[in-house]
Amino acid sequence: MSATPLQAGNGGGIISELLADSGVPYADTLGAAIAFVVALAIVYLIGRVVVIPLADRVMNSRGLEVHARRPLRKLLLVIVVFAGIAIAFGFAGYGNFLQSLATIAAAATLAIGFAMQDVIANFVAGIFIFTDKPFRIGDWIEWDGNSGIVEDISFRVTRVRTFDNELLTVPNSHLTDGVIKNPVAKKQLRLQVPFGIGYDDDIELANEIILEEAEAHPEILDDPAPTVRLTELGDSSVVLKSRIWIDEPSRADFVKTRGEYVTTVKERFDAEGINIPYPNRTLGGSLELDGVTEERVVDD
Repeated sequence: MSATPLQAGNGGGIISELLADSGVPYADTLGAAIAFVVALAIVYLIGRVVVIPLADRVMNSRGLEVHARRPLRKLLLVIVVFAGIAIAFGFAGYGNFLQSLATIAAAATLAIGFAMQDVIANFVAGIFIFTDKPFRIGDWIEWDGNSGIVEDISFRVTRVRTFDNELLTVPNSHLTDGVIKNPVAKKQLRLQVPFGIGYDDDIELANEIILEEAEAHPEILDDPAPTVRLTELGDSSVVLKSRIWIDEPSRADFVKTRGEYVTTVKERFDAEGINIPYPNRTLGGSLELDGVTEERVVDD
């Protein structure tokens, strides 16, 4: 059996001719199959030995974490395999088949694109999360009235554990279309704690107590130093707002530190006779009994 005429770059034809010269039956079919496997193996090895390590170096230079690199490597490997199949088809001389396959793939891609718009949107949003890094695994984030600790990030969804121990599976597009608050993105977090005192109380003494208790707390930083400002003259109280800083914050640290700080200030206020007033309301009206009108004023 003689081989078909060879074309330039037709690996399948070259192998078929060698097999035909050796008297191997079905040389054309067998040669094309061998050429396909060889081309696919070469492209795959090049991808694993050259492309993937190069991509790893690029991701390392950008500071991507392990959880972000893993799905990107998988995606890149899929692209390498797809490219290897396409090159292998051409090398084996399956040009017509490859064109037909490309046409079918294009039609299928269009149909799948319309059917999976949300999935694709979440996939693209996942890529933005991996590259922009608005948050990382372990961060405490807040969005659309929700909050929790990020447990996992994938290309489609992000899983967040709430502070009530509920697991939220959030589509990535929901986290890229709106505003995300990441209180722990930086190494330090400022807390603002308001304290209300009575109009007759000593403001200077209250300021000293608030600052002293902030300086005495081990989790509150000395630099930046705590500050206190009178910010409001309310209906029943004078509001002093304390601004303190904590280091390496997490949501648990924030709640614990704030609670301990407020407790110690309240105890000092009680010891020094500083009042923390509650709102007062005056209700006025009249009551008419048997033609007698009696005015009453009630303090609440």
